[in-house]
Amino acid sequence: MICISLAESTPAACLRALQGLDFAEVRIDAFDDVDEADLRMIFSRKARLIATCRPGKFDDRKKLGLLGAAVQAGAAYVDIEHDWKPSLKTALMITARAASALVLMSFHDPAKTPPTAALERIIGNCLREGADAVKIACRVRSSADNARLLGLLDGRRPLVVVGMGQKGKITRIVAPLIGSLFTYASLRSGKETADGQIEAGTLREIWGRLNDV
Repeated sequence: MICISLAESTPAACLRALQGLDFAEVRIDAFDDVDEADLRMIFSRKARLIATCRPGKFDDRKKLGLLGAAVQAGAAYVDIEHDWKPSLKTALMITARAASALVLMSFHDPAKTPPTAALERIIGNCLREGADAVKIACRVRSSADNARLLGLLDGRRPLVVVGMGQKGKITRIVAPLIGSLFTYASLRSGKETADGQIEAGTLREIWGRLNDV
């Protein structure tokens, strides 16, 4: 399954990009300016949407308010970083539960792929905290890193596994075929939201060729 990751600079551009999509991630932190009314327009659409707001653009309270508004408007998932302040995580999870939104708790390491034991601890902690699914996204620097990430997919837990960087592209192709809930892809070339992300059409073409083998 493919989730189209969108990082448009305006809510209007985001609404245009969402046309025809049934599953997408909306990067709230990419907007130059956004308010709760904009989020209601975006997340009340029938498409299954993930509300995501990465650190850096907004302070914690603003981020909590924006993600909460997205959830209340109809987001199917809310992405919560595993290392966010516990009180803020709890508050957002309560809002998500009240709105019947699923919690995707995410871990990102832009520098490396940690050892398996460390990744397993993170997954376990996220699930114990109440995550409905866990996203693990790590920088891949070797084939061993790819193997370590793909090895997390044991079929017993709701995971999304992503290898960042050019060397991690193979995980974006293979992970959904062996148990990852979905993978992220760009709407088209030039619209990537992460290093190594593959364009959705290209990804579908690759999967089609694999099915023909």
